[in-house]
Amino acid sequence: MDIIKLKPIGIIHSEFKQKGNVPIQPSFSKSAGKVEVFPEYESGLKDLDRFSHIYLIYYFHKSENYELLVRPYLDEIQRGLFSTRAPNRPNNIGISVVELEKIEKNILHIKGVDIVDKTPLLDIKPYIKKFDIKNNAKEGWINNKITKDHKSDDRF
Repeated sequence: MDIIKLKPIGIIHSEFKQKGNVPIQPSFSKSAGKVEVFPEYESGLKDLDRFSHIYLIYYFHKSENYELLVRPYLDEIQRGLFSTRAPNRPNNIGISVVELEKIEKNILHIKGVDIVDKTPLLDIKPYIKKFDIKNNAKEGWINNKITKDHKSDDRF
């Protein structure tokens, strides 16, 4: 197997300085943040301001060892890691859909941040409703467990 090399294209800035007490998903967050795209990638932001939401793909830089069975935030039962969004993963890759408020040069102003400050940004993709919404999607074990704004603790 070839070695995969990923290179950050920027840094995500947020009010969350530690892993604990971070909203567990963007839909539970009212927090604003900024994405600093490194200058050499700034021209790639052309036309992104025409989208209301974007995917941020990033590296969980504070995550450490992973387990294949975890007790996720919304459950008391151990679940298979790949049926959760737990941040400790074999490759520590995270993804969040955030609202894009505006772009100033290489700085993206965003809302709905659920990401720890100084997280390395790997990629940005536009959120496209016709591509991304699946009306017949099943929600597995998490069905009916989302009842309030959930925050992380320090278990991951």
